[in-house]
Amino acid sequence: MDSSPGPRPRWLGSPWGRGAAAAFAGAVPALTFPAPSWWWLAFAALVPWLLLVRSAPTYRRAALDGWLGGTGFMLAVHHWLLPSLHVFILVLALLLGALWAPWGLLVRALLGPGASAGRCTAALVLVPSGWLMVELVRSWQYLGGPWGLLGASQWQVPPALRLASLGGVWLVSLLIVAVNTALAELIARPAGRLPAVAGLLGCALAVTTAWFWAPVPRPAGTVRIAVVQPGLTGTPTERLARSEALTRSLAGRGVRLVVWGESSLYRDPADHPELAARLAALSRGTGAELLVNADAPVKGRSGIRKSAVLIGPAGPTGARYSKMRLVPFGEYIPLRSVLGWATKVGKAAPTDRIRGTHQVVMRVATAGGLRIGPLVCFETAFPDMSRHLAQDGSQVLVAQSSTSTFQDSWAPAQHASLGALRAAETWRPMVHATLTGVSAVYGPRGEELGDRLGTDRSAAAVYDLPLARGTSPYVRFGDWPVYGALGALLLWGGYASVGALNRRRAAARR
Repeated sequence: MDSSPGPRPRWLGSPWGRGAAAAFAGAVPALTFPAPSWWWLAFAALVPWLLLVRSAPTYRRAALDGWLGGTGFMLAVHHWLLPSLHVFILVLALLLGALWAPWGLLVRALLGPGASAGRCTAALVLVPSGWLMVELVRSWQYLGGPWGLLGASQWQVPPALRLASLGGVWLVSLLIVAVNTALAELIARPAGRLPAVAGLLGCALAVTTAWFWAPVPRPAGTVRIAVVQPGLTGTPTERLARSEALTRSLAGRGVRLVVWGESSLYRDPADHPELAARLAALSRGTGAELLVNADAPVKGRSGIRKSAVLIGPAGPTGARYSKMRLVPFGEYIPLRSVLGWATKVGKAAPTDRIRGTHQVVMRVATAGGLRIGPLVCFETAFPDMSRHLAQDGSQVLVAQSSTSTFQDSWAPAQHASLGALRAAETWRPMVHATLTGVSAVYGPRGEELGDRLGTDRSAAAVYDLPLARGTSPYVRFGDWPVYGALGALLLWGGYASVGALNRRRAAARR
């Protein structure tokens, strides 16, 4: 059995060369997301990084390769933030990239020098499990949230969406990393080739079984909704006028709900009767209720909040949802007393938004009591929020967003793609409406419906949205892949600890 990682290129002997290679290898998976959307690359994108880490001469170097690769990954998937955060994005990437240092140790321990067939078999489970723990920790809203989860790269692949209905985006990530691990074993470890082939066949069997045997949602009729995207129209007053004109054009088309984008209003209609009257007249003229979004000061309080507000023919219906999960640095600064200097080097939030306290399911009277679950912008990245809305009885998920700051970047398309995952996970159609960006609508299996509105559009679009009955396995059983991954790592850690203890005792008896 080989006991060394094998010959290495001379430039890998240089700490600087090896560090640059690790950062570059970590950045490669970013190409799987929109705009490039090379989804197929995801199944081999981690192989160079895995091969580099497993060849590390020491465990310390493996941890550093994991850290630098994680830094490269975070920089690549968040590169569109550079105009806003400037040099601070490097600081954030280094902090979050450190989450991959333990994963580097895990890869080195399982695939490094002297790896047996047993260790290679265990790696097919444990390396993906370790990756999933990194995704879980960095998904915490205060660490930036779940932007760029590897499973989300498969948003347009029907078999992957079927897997998401079983175990969420987490299950898709697990399978992708398992395939990458098997390919790395095939390339680097003769002892691991049989387990690797078995692992690849197992992954193929899992996908095939899910495609043919996983339950699917049952049709439950349709509802006609419209999305209004005013685009980059200048001042808030001009934007409101454009949104009103687009909404009036929907009269007589049988629309039951009209959705405006995030921050479509800079005054709260509940506090401004004349604005409420204008919106009520729009509702009466179209025969539909309006879901608008107010980014406005809170009456009687110091601060601003973003709220989805439902407007009916008589004005505000009383249904309101205030955004709970805010964008770090974009809508608030964590530990502002320590990190407030970020406002001096970029476009970080000058004041913190007020955070909402609970999720809300609204009833749309003009659509026969249709129950909708609103989300605001960044919240579409969180699988748990849409799952809870489905559990609470929502029939349609509605996201209001705006990516005006990042119009010419990859961000709008990647943001819109998240709706496909949330729809597939919950069996609930998803409406992603932007003030300006990419507006898109997805059916209950994650399939895209009709034409999307791109960043260059100022228009209203009408969709016949298919509704569905039933509860998806992911909504029913929750994040079971995460718990399974954690359990596997704990069992392996316990086994390894007992083995090490027995070896020390045996050595002491000699």
